Amino acid sequence: MGKLKERIILKGIGASPGKVRGKVKIINFPEEIDEINKTGIIVASFLTPDFLTIIKRSPWVSGIITNKGGLTCHAAIVARELKIPYIAGTAVATKKLKENMIIIIDGEKGIAYA
Repeated sequence: MGKLKERIILKGIGASPGKVRGKVKIINFPEEIDEINKTGIIVASFLTPDFLTIIKRSPWVSGIITNKGGLTCHAAIVARELKIPYIAGTAVATKKLKENMIIIIDGEKGIAYA
């Protein structure tokens, strides 16, 4: 990832470790995950088991950010199993991040950079 050029744009709970760079895809319905055709960072209000089932079979999901959730939520457990960086509990991710933004997420520290 880059040097000090990146600026912190979002903070939350580091729920699954790892660093990844990708394009933001804001989703409201599980089926929208299938629209990702390159490395993508899913941004959602929260993730239900329906979302997670699709994430498990999608080769394109490289990171996850949600407004709600925490270290022990179902999404965090699944993200750790799949080794997908996950930032939970940001409260504002769906409002602050824009579709197709290129960002870097640090799932251990719970920080997103642009």
